[in-house]
Amino acid sequence: MATERDASRTTTGKVRAHQTQNERLTFEKSSPGKKGYKLPPLDVPAVNTAELLGETFRTTDGLLPELSEIEIIRHFTRLSTWNYAIDLGMYPLGSCTMKYNPRVNEFVSRIEGLAEAHPYRPDSLAQGIMEVIDLLQRCLIEITGMDTITLQPAAGAHGEFTGILLARAWHESNGNARKKIIIPDSAHGTNPATAAICGYQVENLKSNADGGIDLDALERQVDEETAALMLTNPSTIGVFENQIHKIADILHAKGALLYMDGANMNALVGKVRPGDFGVDVMHLNLHKTFSTPHGGGGPGSGPVACKKFLEPFLPTPVLVRTAGKEGTREKGKEGELHWDYDRPQSVGRVRAFYGNTGMFIRALAYILANGPDGLRQTTEDAVLNANYIRKKLEDLYELPYKTPSMHEVVFSDKRQQAKGVKTGDIAKRLIDYGFHPYTVSFPLIVPGALMIEPTESESVEELDLFIAAMRSIAKEVDEHPELVKTAPHSTRVSRLDEVGAARKPVLRWKPE
Repeated sequence: MATERDASRTTTGKVRAHQTQNERLTFEKSSPGKKGYKLPPLDVPAVNTAELLGETFRTTDGLLPELSEIEIIRHFTRLSTWNYAIDLGMYPLGSCTMKYNPRVNEFVSRIEGLAEAHPYRPDSLAQGIMEVIDLLQRCLIEITGMDTITLQPAAGAHGEFTGILLARAWHESNGNARKKIIIPDSAHGTNPATAAICGYQVENLKSNADGGIDLDALERQVDEETAALMLTNPSTIGVFENQIHKIADILHAKGALLYMDGANMNALVGKVRPGDFGVDVMHLNLHKTFSTPHGGGGPGSGPVACKKFLEPFLPTPVLVRTAGKEGTREKGKEGELHWDYDRPQSVGRVRAFYGNTGMFIRALAYILANGPDGLRQTTEDAVLNANYIRKKLEDLYELPYKTPSMHEVVFSDKRQQAKGVKTGDIAKRLIDYGFHPYTVSFPLIVPGALMIEPTESESVEELDLFIAAMRSIAKEVDEHPELVKTAPHSTRVSRLDEVGAARKPVLRWKPE
């Protein structure tokens, strides 16, 4: 069995056995009196801290760890070797677009005048960073084919929330907020949550045999109480809605809006613009499509672009360029940018200040570095990579929908289930081959889904390693299913008690 388990480390050339050192917590390694620093002599008069703080003065250090500098360095370096990262290999997470973050983006975002631009800086002293924001807005408007945009939302789900607030405000301005939002069964889970939190009833729409929108079912469901359809295009199975114009027409005929979840814009940029095929409002994920850092709790960025009729409702403030005097109020020098708060129909502020500015800088650096032709090429490469994986694996893994794939491909574990192996088992075994798992069991319309998105970042050599690993696992399922069902075997910790961890989490360290 050991030989079989080690095979994963040699057949693909991706990984092999490697020492991974144990590491205790800093609290456990602590020794009284050790220090990793030395402060300079005090250059201000000393004060009696206990006297100043009174009852709030601490008499102990709160069990803070005491370690030398080299112990601290080795501690965090050893911990870093346990992590998987985009700098180590591909993330085949479908629906998440975990692409590489170019270092030039990081360099530009750290330019002193940009990185240290304070949000309370007066407009007259913030023209540089405001020009950056303005240029990014104009780029995203051109890419999406929309008329206006706000960069304020801090993430994709936050963008959804803002977009549906715009739709609600517009309906209310027409005298009827309406009652329901239609959401396809293939939607991201945040879509129904967004609709509900904005006060709408959620109506599910079943997909057709191709995994797309059933036009007849949609036409039956849309009525004068429908506020919008929340549609992901391409859908979560990687399929482009080729009847999107008809979908828009059905909605607009009843006064409803077409909201597009832009999570999968990685398949569209430079090729087609949502504003041109009938979308009224949409969000973008800068941390997906435009390569700003993704995950780890943020910061993210989820701009919302919309058509002109929704502009009065955008969150305040809105970035505008001064044309000179407006009535009796001096708005600043002609051509200067400033924040406009005087917007009586606005849905209000949805984020402190104007969003995560560091993400704006990174996204703009990515857009300008690629240019129009480069952005189009990234889209084409993302679609090519997904279809390359599809073609190389479709003989071993079930393909539930034969519709052409865009930027991601969704298989199912139907064939492997005959041996008692499920998608989660395959994903865990993939770890032994040196890859981060794909997205497991999503979308829900595909039982036992294996959702794979390689992005444009990956070379054919890396894709071939991934394909070889997946083919090897399929062979293991046929010959040694228990090997897969008990994976991973090469990690520091094998299968966890996930239910126990969720029900009885250990959230703080306590000394023995």
